[in-house]
Amino acid sequence: MNMADESKDKKEKKESWKDKSPEKVPMPEQSPEARIGNFLEVPGGYTEDMAMEEAARCLQCKKPPCVAGCPVDVNIPAFIAQIKAGDFVQAVRIIKGSYPLPAVCSRVCPQEVQCEGRCILGKKVEPVGVGRLERFAGDWGRAHPAERPDCEPSNGRRVAVVGAGPSGLVCAGELAKKGYDVTLFEALHKAGGVLVYGIPEFRLPKAIVQEEVDMIRRLGVNMQLNMVIGKLYDLHELFEMGFEAVFIGTGAGLPSFMGLPGEDLNGVYSANEYLTRINLMKAYKFPEWDTPVHVGRRVAVIGGGNVAMDAARCSRRLPQVEEVHVLYRRSREEMPARKEELHHAEEEGVQFDVLTSPIRYIGENGWLKQVELLKMELGEPDASGRRRPVPIKGSEYIMDVDTVVVAIGQRPSPLVPLTAPQLETRPNKTIVADDETGATNMPGVFAGGDVATGAATVISAMGAGKRSAAAIHEYLQGRG
Repeated sequence: MNMADESKDKKEKKESWKDKSPEKVPMPEQSPEARIGNFLEVPGGYTEDMAMEEAARCLQCKKPPCVAGCPVDVNIPAFIAQIKAGDFVQAVRIIKGSYPLPAVCSRVCPQEVQCEGRCILGKKVEPVGVGRLERFAGDWGRAHPAERPDCEPSNGRRVAVVGAGPSGLVCAGELAKKGYDVTLFEALHKAGGVLVYGIPEFRLPKAIVQEEVDMIRRLGVNMQLNMVIGKLYDLHELFEMGFEAVFIGTGAGLPSFMGLPGEDLNGVYSANEYLTRINLMKAYKFPEWDTPVHVGRRVAVIGGGNVAMDAARCSRRLPQVEEVHVLYRRSREEMPARKEELHHAEEEGVQFDVLTSPIRYIGENGWLKQVELLKMELGEPDASGRRRPVPIKGSEYIMDVDTVVVAIGQRPSPLVPLTAPQLETRPNKTIVADDETGATNMPGVFAGGDVATGAATVISAMGAGKRSAAAIHEYLQGRG
């Protein structure tokens, strides 16, 4: 392309954004007043006409930066073009050619810092609603199920996948399509990992997760539930059982605490336990269901990430709860949670107590009654690039609470690595694995997702599972 043509192309692109609507097509959603009384999904999703209208906002860039922002390399302009044209079947095929779970990831992905964060249109006006369009395609595909994806003939070779969370499900599905005999071992009684025990029903309906799990089953994956690898079998025993490769995708399900006095009181929960009791054990059905979680009238959630927002928004919906506070030691601007989640939480009546940190829990007869808090101010930036919270002397005060949920992060369980001491791990117990292949220092053992990176996003875990499946295939082919 000569300079004149390049100048013309830039001019046409500059003019083209002016023809687009400056805002995304609004997503229908429940009102805050209605949704705090139920656990139904908040956004309603696009209709076909709405999806086609939003798809028409895409500039169809020749070198789309949005694709570079996608951890699973979805051809975003291509599937959006098909939605614009009304060919929803082809749109679904394009997405599922990259990964199998669009109805899930479109609901929980941080699109604002991935695909939409790089959208060229977003430099001038609101970016294209990639997540909303992917959700439309995923839901349309669920309503119009296609035949099972083509699988290669069985090659008779066996692979074990440990953990039925996002990375494990994708790895197992990709290997099954290549003809491998895959057994997926899951410690819980439901497959799905954080998708079923961590993310609330109003953000990700469990029926959708179950449909996606069933789709992986239809590929021929043998799912063994209630199987705790590291207790029932160790890595060496899996190889002795005839598996030629193992993928570890056990996530980061071990909660972190602050080590404060009174943490052992009844009423102090980790976010993992709290959300598991609400989601997987159906505490949200109280009083119809005998609730497996004690809450009380006042709930305080410690943390400022997406998990903290999930815990706070769940609490707000429980009928016995009157007040929910989010306690965060930095300011609102430093909160790592998605803007959408912060907005929804605020709409639903969650109160934000920023620049506030707990210092001890106070109980009576073994039950939590109060939390002592300390006000903070922001100092110089720390290693994270955010300004460090500094305690203000003499600012202590007491808050009456019935429940505290600690949502300050998770780390991997060391259970599997403990059974294979030669498996290289870091001090934080993450498994050392190659970023591109997931290969560990043990021949035939691969790892991916949160167990290798620490707590991250669902889509990044799926990307790791996809890459490891390709690497396992190459490894086994190389063995003959």
